[in-house]
Amino acid sequence: MKSINALEDSIVVVAGPTASGKTAVGIALAEALNGEIISADSRQIFRHMDIGTAKPTDEEQASAPHHLIDIVDPDESYSAGQFAKDAAALIVDIKRRGRVPILVGGSGFYLEALADGFSPIPEIPDHIRNELKQAAASDLPGMFSRLKNLDPVLADRLHPNDTQRIVRGLEVFETTGQKLSELQKIPRKRPGNWAVGWFALDVERELLYSMIDRRVDWMIARGLVEEVRQMKAKGYGQELDAINTFGYREIYQHISGQLRLDETKELIKTATRQYAKRQLTWFRRNDRIKWVENPGDAALETILKSLDTTRG
Repeated sequence: MKSINALEDSIVVVAGPTASGKTAVGIALAEALNGEIISADSRQIFRHMDIGTAKPTDEEQASAPHHLIDIVDPDESYSAGQFAKDAAALIVDIKRRGRVPILVGGSGFYLEALADGFSPIPEIPDHIRNELKQAAASDLPGMFSRLKNLDPVLADRLHPNDTQRIVRGLEVFETTGQKLSELQKIPRKRPGNWAVGWFALDVERELLYSMIDRRVDWMIARGLVEEVRQMKAKGYGQELDAINTFGYREIYQHISGQLRLDETKELIKTATRQYAKRQLTWFRRNDRIKWVENPGDAALETILKSLDTTRG
Protein backbone atom coordinates (compact mmCIF):
# COMPACT_ATOMS: atom_id res chain seq x y z
CA MET A 1 0.00 0.00 0.00
CA LYS A 2 1.26 3.46 -0.83
CA SER A 3 1.57 5.86 2.08
CA ILE A 4 -0.46 9.03 1.84
CA ASN A 5 2.60 10.82 3.19
CA ALA A 6 3.54 11.03 -0.48
CA LEU A 7 0.86 13.70 -0.79
CA GLU A 8 1.70 16.52 1.57
CA ASP A 9 -1.72 18.18 1.38
CA SER A 10 -3.92 15.28 2.51
CA ILE A 11 -5.86 14.58 5.68
CA VAL A 12 -8.17 11.72 6.59
CA VAL A 13 -11.55 12.05 8.31
CA VAL A 14 -13.29 9.19 10.14
CA ALA A 15 -16.79 10.38 11.02
CA GLY A 16 -20.10 8.75 11.88
CA PRO A 17 -22.79 8.65 14.56
CA THR A 18 -22.09 8.26 18.25
CA ALA A 19 -21.25 4.72 19.42
CA SER A 20 -20.48 3.54 15.87
CA GLY A 21 -16.89 2.54 16.68
CA LYS A 22 -14.96 5.59 15.45
CA THR A 23 -12.38 5.47 18.24
CA ALA A 24 -11.28 1.91 17.52
CA VAL A 25 -11.15 2.42 13.75
CA GLY A 26 -9.31 5.72 14.15
CA ILE A 27 -6.64 4.19 16.37
CA ALA A 28 -6.17 1.22 14.02
CA LEU A 29 -5.87 3.61 11.09
CA ALA A 30 -3.33 5.75 12.95
CA GLU A 31 -1.24 2.66 13.69
CA ALA A 32 -1.38 1.58 10.03
CA LEU A 33 -0.54 5.00 8.58
CA ASN A 34 1.90 6.34 11.17
CA GLY A 35 -0.77 8.84 12.07
CA GLU A 36 -1.93 11.06 14.88
CA ILE A 37 -5.56 11.60 15.87
CA ILE A 38 -7.20 15.00 16.09
CA SER A 39 -10.46 14.63 17.98
CA ALA A 40 -13.44 16.29 16.29
CA ASP A 41 -15.84 15.88 19.18
CA SER A 42 -17.53 18.98 20.58
CA ARG A 43 -17.83 17.48 24.08
CA GLN A 44 -14.52 15.67 24.47
CA ILE A 45 -12.81 19.06 24.42
CA PHE A 46 -14.05 19.61 27.99
CA ARG A 47 -12.09 18.63 31.06
CA HIS A 48 -13.84 16.62 33.81
CA MET A 49 -16.34 15.17 31.30
CA ASP A 50 -14.77 11.77 30.64
CA ILE A 51 -17.27 8.97 31.08
CA GLY A 52 -20.32 10.72 29.64
CA THR A 53 -18.46 11.73 26.48
CA ALA A 54 -16.83 8.31 26.00
CA LYS A 55 -13.36 9.82 25.78
CA PRO A 56 -10.64 7.45 24.62
CA THR A 57 -9.12 5.74 27.65
CA ASP A 58 -5.53 6.32 28.73
CA GLU A 59 -4.63 3.00 27.14
CA GLU A 60 -6.28 3.97 23.85
CA GLN A 61 -4.59 7.35 23.84
CA ALA A 62 -1.26 5.62 24.44
CA SER A 63 -1.80 3.56 21.26
CA ALA A 64 -1.74 6.68 19.10
CA PRO A 65 -1.18 10.37 19.87
CA HIS A 66 -4.47 12.23 20.44
CA HIS A 67 -5.09 15.97 20.23
CA LEU A 68 -7.87 18.44 21.19
CA ILE A 69 -9.09 16.41 24.15
CA ASP A 70 -9.35 18.09 27.58
CA ILE A 71 -8.45 21.56 26.34
CA VAL A 72 -11.10 23.78 28.00
CA ASP A 73 -13.20 23.76 31.16
CA PRO A 74 -16.98 23.20 30.97
CA ASP A 75 -17.70 26.87 31.65
CA GLU A 76 -15.51 28.06 28.75
CA SER A 77 -16.68 28.69 25.19
CA TYR A 78 -15.18 26.93 22.19
CA SER A 79 -16.49 27.46 18.68
CA ALA A 80 -16.27 25.54 15.42
CA GLY A 81 -14.13 28.36 14.08
CA GLN A 82 -11.70 27.99 16.96
CA PHE A 83 -11.62 24.24 16.37
CA ALA A 84 -10.78 24.82 12.70
CA LYS A 85 -7.89 27.13 13.65
CA ASP A 86 -6.54 24.76 16.30
CA ALA A 87 -6.89 21.69 14.09
CA ALA A 88 -5.21 23.47 11.17
CA ALA A 89 -2.19 24.34 13.33
CA LEU A 90 -1.99 20.71 14.47
CA ILE A 91 -2.21 19.43 10.91
CA VAL A 92 0.74 21.58 9.89
CA ASP A 93 2.77 20.36 12.88
CA ILE A 94 1.85 16.68 12.40
CA LYS A 95 2.78 16.81 8.72
CA ARG A 96 6.01 18.64 9.49
CA ARG A 97 6.98 15.64 11.62
CA GLY A 98 6.26 13.24 8.75
CA ARG A 99 3.05 11.79 10.18
CA VAL A 100 -0.55 11.60 8.96
CA PRO A 101 -3.32 13.74 10.52
CA ILE A 102 -6.51 11.73 11.11
CA LEU A 103 -9.63 13.61 12.18
CA VAL A 104 -11.91 11.37 14.24
CA GLY A 105 -15.28 12.45 15.56
CA GLY A 106 -18.98 12.98 15.07
CA SER A 107 -19.28 16.77 15.27
CA GLY A 108 -20.12 17.56 11.67
CA PHE A 109 -19.99 21.32 12.08
CA TYR A 110 -16.42 21.05 13.43
CA LEU A 111 -15.33 18.92 10.50
CA GLU A 112 -16.99 21.11 7.90
CA ALA A 113 -15.52 24.27 9.46
CA LEU A 114 -12.09 22.73 8.94
CA ALA A 115 -12.69 21.34 5.45
CA ASP A 116 -14.89 24.08 4.01
CA GLY A 117 -14.08 27.11 6.10
CA PHE A 118 -16.02 29.14 8.62
CA SER A 119 -17.81 32.47 8.73
CA PRO A 120 -15.73 35.43 9.99
CA ILE A 121 -17.76 35.88 13.17
CA PRO A 122 -15.78 36.87 16.27
CA GLU A 123 -15.92 35.04 19.56
CA ILE A 124 -18.90 36.02 21.73
CA PRO A 125 -18.02 37.28 25.23
CA ASP A 126 -19.38 34.94 27.87
CA HIS A 127 -21.23 37.70 29.71
CA ILE A 128 -23.21 38.64 26.58
CA ARG A 129 -24.13 35.03 25.86
CA ASN A 130 -25.13 34.33 29.45
CA GLU A 131 -27.27 37.47 29.70
CA LEU A 132 -29.13 36.64 26.50
CA LYS A 133 -29.64 33.01 27.51
CA GLN A 134 -31.12 34.10 30.83
CA ALA A 135 -33.40 36.57 29.08
CA ALA A 136 -34.53 33.90 26.62
CA ALA A 137 -35.28 31.50 29.47
CA SER A 138 -37.67 34.02 31.01
CA ASP A 139 -39.16 35.58 27.86
CA LEU A 140 -38.43 33.67 24.64
CA PRO A 141 -41.33 35.27 22.66
CA GLY A 142 -39.97 38.70 23.55
CA MET A 143 -36.47 37.72 22.45
CA PHE A 144 -37.80 36.34 19.18
CA SER A 145 -39.67 39.60 18.59
CA ARG A 146 -36.45 41.49 19.23
CA LEU A 147 -34.61 39.34 16.71
CA LYS A 148 -37.32 40.00 14.11
CA ASN A 149 -36.72 43.71 14.51
CA LEU A 150 -32.93 43.42 14.34
CA ASP A 151 -32.50 40.64 11.75
CA PRO A 152 -35.84 39.81 10.06
CA VAL A 153 -34.18 37.64 7.40
CA LEU A 154 -32.70 35.35 10.05
CA ALA A 155 -35.89 35.35 12.14
CA ASP A 156 -37.93 34.24 9.14
CA ARG A 157 -35.77 31.11 8.92
CA LEU A 158 -36.21 30.16 12.58
CA HIS A 159 -38.92 28.51 14.62
CA PRO A 160 -40.14 30.80 17.43
CA ASN A 161 -39.08 28.15 19.96
CA ASP A 162 -35.56 27.66 18.61
CA THR A 163 -33.85 29.13 21.66
CA GLN A 164 -30.28 28.33 20.63
CA ARG A 165 -30.47 30.00 17.20
CA ILE A 166 -32.49 32.96 18.47
CA VAL A 167 -29.83 33.62 21.11
CA ARG A 168 -27.13 33.11 18.47
CA GLY A 169 -28.61 35.79 16.22
CA LEU A 170 -28.96 38.24 19.09
CA GLU A 171 -25.49 37.63 20.55
CA VAL A 172 -23.85 38.17 17.17
CA PHE A 173 -25.70 41.46 16.69
CA GLU A 174 -24.91 42.50 20.25
CA THR A 175 -21.20 41.77 19.76
CA THR A 176 -20.68 43.01 16.20
CA GLY A 177 -23.56 45.37 15.46
CA GLN A 178 -24.13 43.32 12.32
CA LYS A 179 -26.85 40.92 11.25
CA LEU A 180 -25.94 37.25 11.35
CA SER A 181 -27.84 36.73 8.09
CA GLU A 182 -25.49 39.24 6.43
CA LEU A 183 -22.33 37.84 7.99
CA GLN A 184 -23.28 34.38 6.75
CA LYS A 185 -23.08 35.67 3.17
CA ILE A 186 -19.40 36.54 3.50
CA PRO A 187 -17.21 33.87 1.86
CA ARG A 188 -15.93 31.38 4.38
CA LYS A 189 -12.28 31.40 5.36
CA ARG A 190 -10.64 28.04 4.80
CA PRO A 191 -7.79 27.36 7.23
CA GLY A 192 -5.94 25.18 4.73
CA ASN A 193 -6.09 23.68 1.25
CA TRP A 194 -5.76 20.02 2.13
CA ALA A 195 -7.29 17.24 0.12
CA VAL A 196 -9.71 15.51 2.48
CA GLY A 197 -10.38 11.79 2.44
CA TRP A 198 -13.88 11.60 3.96
CA PHE A 199 -15.04 8.35 5.54
CA ALA A 200 -17.98 7.61 7.83
CA LEU A 201 -18.88 4.43 9.65
CA ASP A 202 -22.18 2.90 8.61
CA VAL A 203 -23.95 0.75 11.20
CA GLU A 204 -27.34 -0.87 10.67
CA ARG A 205 -29.93 1.14 12.61
CA GLU A 206 -31.06 -1.53 15.09
CA LEU A 207 -27.48 -2.60 15.75
CA LEU A 208 -26.47 1.03 16.33
CA TYR A 209 -29.28 1.47 18.85
CA SER A 210 -28.18 -1.69 20.62
CA MET A 211 -24.61 -0.37 20.75
CA ILE A 212 -25.91 2.92 22.19
CA ASP A 213 -27.87 1.09 24.87
CA ARG A 214 -24.81 -0.95 25.87
CA ARG A 215 -22.67 2.16 26.00
CA VAL A 216 -25.13 3.96 28.30
CA ASP A 217 -25.26 0.92 30.61
CA TRP A 218 -21.45 0.88 30.61
CA MET A 219 -21.27 4.59 31.45
CA ILE A 220 -23.59 4.21 34.42
CA ALA A 221 -21.69 1.15 35.66
CA ARG A 222 -18.35 2.93 35.25
CA GLY A 223 -19.40 5.87 37.42
CA LEU A 224 -21.18 8.56 35.39
CA VAL A 225 -23.36 9.53 38.35
CA GLU A 226 -20.30 10.16 40.51
CA GLU A 227 -18.60 12.07 37.69
CA VAL A 228 -21.56 14.45 37.55
CA ARG A 229 -21.63 14.79 41.36
CA GLN A 230 -17.98 15.83 41.27
CA MET A 231 -18.65 18.36 38.51
CA LYS A 232 -21.52 19.82 40.48
CA ALA A 233 -19.26 20.06 43.54
CA LYS A 234 -16.75 22.02 41.43
CA GLY A 235 -19.49 24.55 40.67
CA TYR A 236 -20.37 23.49 37.15
CA GLY A 237 -24.14 23.91 36.91
CA GLN A 238 -26.71 22.55 34.49
CA GLU A 239 -27.12 25.98 32.91
CA LEU A 240 -23.79 25.53 31.09
CA ASP A 241 -24.05 24.54 27.43
CA ALA A 242 -21.47 21.79 27.91
CA ILE A 243 -23.52 20.14 30.64
CA ASN A 244 -27.00 20.73 29.28
CA THR A 245 -26.48 17.91 26.79
CA PHE A 246 -27.62 14.30 26.66
CA GLY A 247 -26.19 12.13 29.41
CA TYR A 248 -25.20 14.96 31.73
CA ARG A 249 -28.56 16.74 31.68
CA GLU A 250 -30.42 13.61 32.77
CA ILE A 251 -27.90 12.72 35.48
CA TYR A 252 -28.24 16.22 36.92
CA GLN A 253 -31.99 15.64 37.12
CA HIS A 254 -31.36 12.30 38.82
CA ILE A 255 -29.03 13.64 41.51
CA SER A 256 -31.50 16.48 42.10
CA GLY A 257 -34.17 13.91 42.94
CA GLN A 258 -36.26 14.47 39.81
CA LEU A 259 -35.63 11.07 38.22
CA ARG A 260 -35.04 7.50 39.37
CA LEU A 261 -31.88 5.90 38.01
CA ASP A 262 -33.80 3.49 35.77
CA GLU A 263 -35.76 6.42 34.30
CA THR A 264 -32.51 8.32 33.83
CA LYS A 265 -30.90 5.50 31.88
CA GLU A 266 -33.85 5.19 29.51
CA LEU A 267 -33.96 8.94 28.90
CA ILE A 268 -30.25 9.00 28.13
CA LYS A 269 -30.65 6.11 25.68
CA THR A 270 -33.52 7.86 23.92
CA ALA A 271 -31.70 11.19 23.75
CA THR A 272 -28.54 9.50 22.44
CA ARG A 273 -30.49 7.73 19.69
CA GLN A 274 -32.04 11.04 18.68
CA TYR A 275 -28.60 12.62 18.56
CA ALA A 276 -27.30 9.76 16.40
CA LYS A 277 -30.18 10.32 13.96
CA ARG A 278 -29.30 14.01 13.68
CA GLN A 279 -25.66 13.12 13.05
CA LEU A 280 -26.64 10.70 10.30
CA THR A 281 -28.84 13.33 8.68
CA TRP A 282 -25.95 15.80 8.73
CA PHE A 283 -23.37 13.42 7.31
CA ARG A 284 -25.63 12.01 4.60
CA ARG A 285 -25.90 15.50 3.16
CA ASN A 286 -22.15 15.37 2.46
CA ASP A 287 -21.77 13.58 -0.86
CA ARG A 288 -17.98 13.50 -0.47
CA ILE A 289 -18.23 10.87 2.25
CA LYS A 290 -17.48 7.24 1.53
CA TRP A 291 -19.59 5.11 3.88
CA VAL A 292 -17.80 2.13 5.40
CA GLU A 293 -19.68 -0.73 7.02
CA ASN A 294 -18.85 -1.19 10.68
CA PRO A 295 -18.44 -3.02 13.02
CA GLY A 296 -16.22 -5.60 11.46
CA ASP A 297 -12.57 -6.13 10.65
CA ALA A 298 -13.25 -5.03 7.07
CA ALA A 299 -13.74 -1.34 7.99
CA LEU A 300 -10.03 -0.61 8.39
CA GLU A 301 -9.07 -2.53 5.27
CA THR A 302 -11.78 -0.79 3.23
CA ILE A 303 -10.46 2.63 4.23
CA LEU A 304 -6.84 1.68 3.54
CA LYS A 305 -7.71 0.27 0.12
CA SER A 306 -9.69 3.38 -0.74
CA LEU A 307 -6.81 5.65 0.27
CA ASP A 308 -4.41 3.52 -1.78
CA THR A 309 -6.67 3.74 -4.84
CA THR A 310 -7.37 7.45 -4.43
CA ARG A 311 -3.71 8.33 -4.14
CA GLY A 312 -2.59 5.94 -6.83
